[in-house]
Amino acid sequence: MSLSQIATSLGLSVTTVSRALGGYSDVAETTRKRVIGEAERIGYRPNAVARRLRGGRSDAVGIVLPTGPGQLGEPFFLRLIAAIGPRLAEAGLDLIVSSARSGSEELALYRQFVENRRVDAMIVARTRLDDDRIAYLRHARLPFVTHGRTRAGGHASVDIDGTRAFREATQRLVGFGHCRIGFIGAPLDYSFGFFREAGWRAALAEAGLPHGPTRFAEPNEENGHRLAHELLAGPERPTALLCATDRLAIGALHALGDAGLRPGYDVSVIGYDNSPVSNYAATPLTSYDPDIEGAAGRMLDMLLAQLAGQEGAGMNELRGATLVPRRSDGPVPNPSGQTKSRTISREEKSDDERLHDTA
Repeated sequence: MSLSQIATSLGLSVTTVSRALGGYSDVAETTRKRVIGEAERIGYRPNAVARRLRGGRSDAVGIVLPTGPGQLGEPFFLRLIAAIGPRLAEAGLDLIVSSARSGSEELALYRQFVENRRVDAMIVARTRLDDDRIAYLRHARLPFVTHGRTRAGGHASVDIDGTRAFREATQRLVGFGHCRIGFIGAPLDYSFGFFREAGWRAALAEAGLPHGPTRFAEPNEENGHRLAHELLAGPERPTALLCATDRLAIGALHALGDAGLRPGYDVSVIGYDNSPVSNYAATPLTSYDPDIEGAAGRMLDMLLAQLAGQEGAGMNELRGATLVPRRSDGPVPNPSGQTKSRTISREEKSDDERLHDTA
């Protein structure tokens, strides 16, 4: 159905019909009511694309996931998108999701989104301490919010206190008697990688313990498997591994199996993200839940406030993560190789085990 059809039916010009539907004050109220009534009668719907072009807006928010094209399977990113999408829809905004490899390819896609006016705002995922994407969006004067902090600061952001979480995780392992606590981390130019390693390092210093062996790589299962093998083959095998993400931790669990070691008994492992697979690994993984859904809600609050005209520089929130204890960590083995016995709490059991308990 078109504007011209309404105009012909009512004997009005297309311009008058358009301005009546657009709410312009120079159209008489009686004429406006006639136009609206006829539009409802014939089921007219305005052309959203044309309306957006006239208003200079796209009514869309973009997010570029820093992964290779077609590789959107990162559990964290999937949960983030699932939480963001419905909230944006409620606000009448579309979510445009794309992916690009970190670096120049990623920044080129940002430029394409912004300079072609495909988005009104951006959500920046997986920040870096020094982040070219932030500098570009500031220069473009486009509203944005980040999941994670940057060294420069001064922009809207929501982050999880990774330093606190990994300090607590290390203290938990120290409480279990572990003195050789290794760390498998993400590259330290990633903000989350930097802050989580800092928590591990701080807790060891507080306990008067030396820093355990470390390895760093992109956070995926393959690298977790490879790096755990390297640490386990070292001269002083760690009795515990703290991993920056669940994906690294899942790879580490498999490396323990390859070496004939039992997670939670011979070597403890703790991850982060509380991804769905963590509860269904052969040895359910102790992890931290960062409440992605809650963080996504706060990010959108900040983004919508900026789209309404507010300044984003003072919008910052640092949230906590919650420990989810399972069976992959526990007391340090004694010199004979035996682990002190312990009672497994209901929270540490997998869903299947808890279901069996109630049967």
